[in-house]
Amino acid sequence: MSGIKWRLGLASMLMLFVELALIRGAASNVVYLSWFTNFVLLASFLGIGLGFLRARRDTNQFAKGPLLLMILVGFLLLFPAWVGPAQGRTPSLVMLGGIHALPPWIELPLIFIGAVLVMSALADEVARLFMQLDHLTAYRWDVLGSVVGIVLFSALSFFGVGPVGWGVVIAVAFGFLLPTPLRRGQILILTLLAAVLLGVSLIPHTTWSPYNRVTWKGPSSTGEVSIRVNGRPFQTMIPVDRLTQERPFYGYPYTHLVDGMQLNNVLVIGAGSGDDVALALSMGSKHVDAVEIDPEVVSLGRTYNPTHPYDDPRVDVHVNDGRAFLEQSDTRYDLILFALPDSLTLVSGQGGLRLESYLFTKESVQAARDHLAPDGVLAMYNYYSPLVFGRYAQTMLEVFGHPPCVDRGEVGGGLRSQSVLTESVAASGIVCTTPWVAPSVAPAPSTDDHPFPYIASNGIPTFYVVSLALVLVGAALALGASGGSVSAVKTYADLFFMGAAFLLLETKNVVTFALLFGTTWFVNSLVFAAVLMSVLGAIEWVQRGLKVPRRLLYGLLFVSLALTWIVRPEALLSLPLVVRFLCAGALAFTPVFFANVIFADRFRETSSSTQAFGANLLGAMVGGILEYAAIVIGYRQLTLVAAGLYLGAMLLMWKRRGSPEVA
Repeated sequence: MSGIKWRLGLASMLMLFVELALIRGAASNVVYLSWFTNFVLLASFLGIGLGFLRARRDTNQFAKGPLLLMILVGFLLLFPAWVGPAQGRTPSLVMLGGIHALPPWIELPLIFIGAVLVMSALADEVARLFMQLDHLTAYRWDVLGSVVGIVLFSALSFFGVGPVGWGVVIAVAFGFLLPTPLRRGQILILTLLAAVLLGVSLIPHTTWSPYNRVTWKGPSSTGEVSIRVNGRPFQTMIPVDRLTQERPFYGYPYTHLVDGMQLNNVLVIGAGSGDDVALALSMGSKHVDAVEIDPEVVSLGRTYNPTHPYDDPRVDVHVNDGRAFLEQSDTRYDLILFALPDSLTLVSGQGGLRLESYLFTKESVQAARDHLAPDGVLAMYNYYSPLVFGRYAQTMLEVFGHPPCVDRGEVGGGLRSQSVLTESVAASGIVCTTPWVAPSVAPAPSTDDHPFPYIASNGIPTFYVVSLALVLVGAALALGASGGSVSAVKTYADLFFMGAAFLLLETKNVVTFALLFGTTWFVNSLVFAAVLMSVLGAIEWVQRGLKVPRRLLYGLLFVSLALTWIVRPEALLSLPLVVRFLCAGALAFTPVFFANVIFADRFRETSSSTQAFGANLLGAMVGGILEYAAIVIGYRQLTLVAAGLYLGAMLLMWKRRGSPEVA
């Protein structure tokens, strides 16, 4: 029996590890996934759910897992969608000589189908082991394996180990789980998978940070080094004496400073490889706090920036989230720069957050204003689209009470153009000849509850609506083709509702902790691990026979959800770090605990653990789709949606049992 438990834990670790690797690896190679944040996550939930629902069939799909994974990895490597320099900002297959990439309506469905097949095959083994143990014991070892998977993937990220590490872990896990002796074909595929991922990791001038695949080129004969992130042009390190000649907008904020202004303290958020810092030093800054979230980009700046700004004793480098740094610092600055922090990089597979999502909200700009000296200046610059430019200008107008100064430069890709917005605490604090003139209807500022600066309004864009509809249609067809799956979902409809609600709770926790502690990979991993530990606590509660009437459990769940909804996350920002963490943890994980006590108690009495768990996972996939409702209603209201789903689960459970009480 103990051997089955360890195999289940290992299989669950492998399943979650492959899911995280696919989310990370696919996004690093296909630019379309920068805008469809939880696409691979939805495919994973669908695949795992189908794997559990069909596990009673005689055919063993797990043996096909290595081949399916190798095919998907090969497709991602052979058909990337990158932004190629020869075609401006048009995605192209740079690896194949600039050939145009597959269009998203072809590439995304193929990735989705591939991820579903891979995860379904892996889930087949987990489900078969599930059936050999009692329900809660199996659930416990599944969660323990998932915790190990998160910790292992996070550790590899921390040490900058890229695909080669993923390949080794996956190949070794498959080697232990596949029936022995391994067939020649299986050995060949696993060796090939590890070799391919090793080759990806050994590509010259390539490194892997916790967020990105970072590549660089140069130095050129003029000392320039260009950086690409996840297949997109990102930054170019230019000697400081030529920087404002080739990139004039870097220097525009300094042209608005009043004569005689002393730059005693300067803050650069989005410091990147150091160009902005080098310019600040050349302008006479006595001290610069350089904040950059990606450690590998900082490392490249230390090594290759021709001016070597990070070696200057006047500079303190902080590898941190920009918003988190603002909340943690009490320094007053003469100049704060939001220096090109447009990452197009996901925090995780859920939550819809990019690394800079909470930096450009109205509350963040207010925090920046509060960190300015009495005559301090705030400036932000990038290649803004008209929508984003108008939104940020309106945000600065509302926060400072007077319009920002505007500088426009050359046009970039599409409708984007170089744009600089400069503002001061006092209207007379800068020299300005071109103040922003607000249109009759300006885009509303983004907020901490609605951190979507790149979406035009509180409506779900057509691209998402069509894509999510196709995902639902595909899931329905897959369920129908799997035989018996639809009836299983109907039988365990209450668990289906719980799965959808739980995913929304998890998403809400991800975005809340990102706001309170920074949109960093460590915070994100900590949330997932804490959620799973809450689940383990709930399993132990039920396993030890601590009987509590379900009516009371549901009451405690709804009370904790109400508290989570009433207490706004931003109300905790002023608390000391430890107190903030304790309060946030209590608000976030108390409803997770009670929800999982209810789930574990209900799950224990089901006649088929795999059918019940599969229905729950398919519900989680639907929860991933409902997550996009935050674009309309904001993240805070997702708590109410989750409460409604739990109410539906409660009513279905009562209808099934005829009584809310624990038998």
